[in-house]
Amino acid sequence: MKKILTLIEQELAPAFEQAGYDAGYAKVTVSNRPDLCEFQCNGAMAAAKAYKKAPIMIAGDVIAKLEGSRMFESAQAANPGFINLKLSAGFLADYLNEMREDENLSVEKAEHPKTIVLDYGGANVAKPLHVGHLRPAIIGESIKRIGRFMGHKIIGDVHLGDWGLQMGLIIVELKERQPDLPYFKEDFRGEYPKEAPFTISDLEEIYPTASKKSKEDAQYREAALQATYQLQQGRPGYVALWRHIMDVSLPDLKANYDRLHVTFDLWKGESDAKPYIADMVQNMRDAGIAREDQGALVVDVREEKDTKEIPPCIILKSDGAALYATTDLATIVERMKLYQPDEIFYITDKRQEMHFTQVFRCARKAGLVKEDTKLTFLGFGTMNGKDGKPFKTRDGGVMRLQQLIGDIEEEMYHKIMDNHEIDPGQARETAKIVGLSALKYGDLSNQAPKDYVFDIDRFTSFEGNTGPYILYTIVRIKSILNKYREAGKRADGRMMPAKSESEKALMLELARFNAMMENAFEEAAPHKVCSYIYDLANAFNRFYHETKILTEEDAARQAAWICLLSLTRSVLECCIDMLGFEAPERM
Repeated sequence: MKKILTLIEQELAPAFEQAGYDAGYAKVTVSNRPDLCEFQCNGAMAAAKAYKKAPIMIAGDVIAKLEGSRMFESAQAANPGFINLKLSAGFLADYLNEMREDENLSVEKAEHPKTIVLDYGGANVAKPLHVGHLRPAIIGESIKRIGRFMGHKIIGDVHLGDWGLQMGLIIVELKERQPDLPYFKEDFRGEYPKEAPFTISDLEEIYPTASKKSKEDAQYREAALQATYQLQQGRPGYVALWRHIMDVSLPDLKANYDRLHVTFDLWKGESDAKPYIADMVQNMRDAGIAREDQGALVVDVREEKDTKEIPPCIILKSDGAALYATTDLATIVERMKLYQPDEIFYITDKRQEMHFTQVFRCARKAGLVKEDTKLTFLGFGTMNGKDGKPFKTRDGGVMRLQQLIGDIEEEMYHKIMDNHEIDPGQARETAKIVGLSALKYGDLSNQAPKDYVFDIDRFTSFEGNTGPYILYTIVRIKSILNKYREAGKRADGRMMPAKSESEKALMLELARFNAMMENAFEEAAPHKVCSYIYDLANAFNRFYHETKILTEEDAARQAAWICLLSLTRSVLECCIDMLGFEAPERM
């Protein structure tokens, strides 16, 4: 279906032409003065200079040509030359009836679908997910869902950190603790054990211990760096240990992501880039774009237009070891070979912007991507505590994501038990659903690049711009629809022209859905979905409080309202699915 704004412009364009003006001036926007009109066109003011005529006169000429239009309830010229428009209630009802019958709820799928590799998640194996992993996971998941809804092929890749220094640290620490294990014997020729010599709990203790030691002991750190290099060079015992680490870590990571309703199509990591590194580096040497600098291999990526210093992209360290840039570039090679994407989209901490500037420029300079392949970086801001500093545990440590989810579920459980008479078991299950909405909506309602304050009290409130408020609205609609059906009635009718201002306001909000979704995808902005459903929920609740739906005696009018509620529920549920959570049956 075409967007409401498009249809209005198509109605205005002939009116401009018939009045003697260029149809290109018939641009329409949603009014920023809803007390005066619903939509407005400023084309008369733009045309005034070209036609040497007062804008109010041009607006009047256009208005005259709109007389008799079924689309508008009113079309008025206002000084200094605005064209103020209100849709007719009949036209709006017809639009929503068509929307209700559309399986895509009025959203036009992409005419030319893109293949987009979406790199989000970015967890490190052998380490538990912490609060810093929340934002890339849920922002990426939402962008993936929005893109797929718009008809694009989105390939989600977790891109694990599985080939860097943390592997060397674990190897060195394990060697100190269990030096007799066969993995550390260079002359070992047998089969390595099938069972890992550690559990996920062991790894969660081993890594921080090793990390702490490396900061205090230069010799220990050097040993870890050497172990990392030997792993990357394929030392058999270290590769066997790496496989154990992966086998133990992945199920735990998947379980935690599942709890967030976050899924990935690919569980690839930095290690998957290894087969592509040697040829990529050699090609850079042969092409003359890579040069030696103090033993390291670098590519200059500075451009004349730069207003700040852009350091060279380091491809290999002086000892030949690969870096993040190396594996990121080789991963681009792999993605182009396997998926031929139109775009590769990265979601990471905004502090990595310089890194991706270097990587993207290097990729283009080396010809790793086609000229029309888009490389996009979305940097997210920090989740802070009420003190304005990065969110921590009470004792100042980094909070595990599992604990954060548990805390918000517990808070929701107590609020549900305090406000309702409900079975505790059912309250626990509802708390999981509503708690996830509080967590995700609390994050996604903010623009991704901005820092925000994590406020558990505000996020779990049933009032205001929160996930629980949105879910409470959906549950309220479900309850009305259920009572209507339980009375033996069926909503076989159609929506009628709005009877009240609040009903029309709700209908206008619903009509914005397709334009909002298109904009949310184009700008990779889940916060726009949040903003929209908050407005939609508010519009519904105003209508609900002013309208006696279930006691209405006019059966046709009541059925029309039920159709309106059904569409509202469908749009709200579609939107929360885009955000990665769902609504319970009861709250």
